[in-house]
Amino acid sequence: MIRRNSKRVKVGNIYIGGNEKITVQSMLNRPASDIEGSIRQAVELEKAGCEIIRAAVPDMAAVKLIEKLKENLTVPVVADIHFDYRLALASLDAGVDKIRINPGNIGSMDRVKAVADACKAKNVPIRIGVNSGSLEKELLLKYGSPCAEALAESALNHVSLLEQCDFDDIVISIKSSSVPIMMDSYRLVAEKCNYPLHLGVTEAGTHDMALIKSSVGIGALLLEGIGDTIRVSMTDDPVNEVSAANGILKACGIKKDGVDIVACPTCGRTKIDLIGLAKEVESRLSGYKKNIKVAVMGCAVNGPGEAREADIGIAGGDGCALIFKKGEIVCKVPENEAVDILIKEIEKI
Repeated sequence: MIRRNSKRVKVGNIYIGGNEKITVQSMLNRPASDIEGSIRQAVELEKAGCEIIRAAVPDMAAVKLIEKLKENLTVPVVADIHFDYRLALASLDAGVDKIRINPGNIGSMDRVKAVADACKAKNVPIRIGVNSGSLEKELLLKYGSPCAEALAESALNHVSLLEQCDFDDIVISIKSSSVPIMMDSYRLVAEKCNYPLHLGVTEAGTHDMALIKSSVGIGALLLEGIGDTIRVSMTDDPVNEVSAANGILKACGIKKDGVDIVACPTCGRTKIDLIGLAKEVESRLSGYKKNIKVAVMGCAVNGPGEAREADIGIAGGDGCALIFKKGEIVCKVPENEAVDILIKEIEKI
């Protein structure tokens, strides 16, 4: 996979774009006024592998949250700003690492310039956030709907506003709840500029549908080499967004660390509780850092051979299981001891 050549932008203690790693983001969903709850959630997100955390700043009181997040996290913090440019300026004074705005909705050009100048002075980038619900009326009239061309034009218009202010530490997101529109929007923008792109499908739904939409939209673009940072948007616990995002990166072959679990779908030859075994293995290895592939197979005859590329695995028999490494059988064990023995063997690797 050849990645799109994008500008490298510093965000706190990390970089987005260029040849840097593709980072995982999420957003707090506690009320901004609930500072203690927001901090707890942010710490959980960081522990889960979230590398950039965004918080809504709806009013001046919420700027206090930015200060507290900076005191309790090691990952960069992003302030999500709408309409009031003064909230961006106050968040910058509070030490925020990135500002997310839509330059077109914070007022006159002097206000845009005030934010751009303040960000430039503090070496803080701006993410331009455009989505189907924020399209300008003139673009809706021009195109008739929030299509990919309209979204791309809107994003590039906002980029132009910042460029007129001599500001180019920019990250772009163009989100839609329609996967095809989202994908085409990013493709269009990717052709017209070299700013790093923040990928996501907005309003994607609850866990299962959001996972499906995001896997298709984000995953396909990543495999095309498009995308520098990602967020999986879910109507769910944000920790699940992080898990899904890391899963997408692993499925695309981008993220290499951690356990990769493969399992067969079962069939009429299966004589053990393969589904239960697979879920237990997944649970027991959650958060495990070893870079290994683990297989859970239903058939003791074909399992070790079919999963030969796995470092280690279980293949089911009739009330028993085989433990194998690189396709070679290590031992035969009772079904109720299989996972415990598998974990012990993994620890030896």
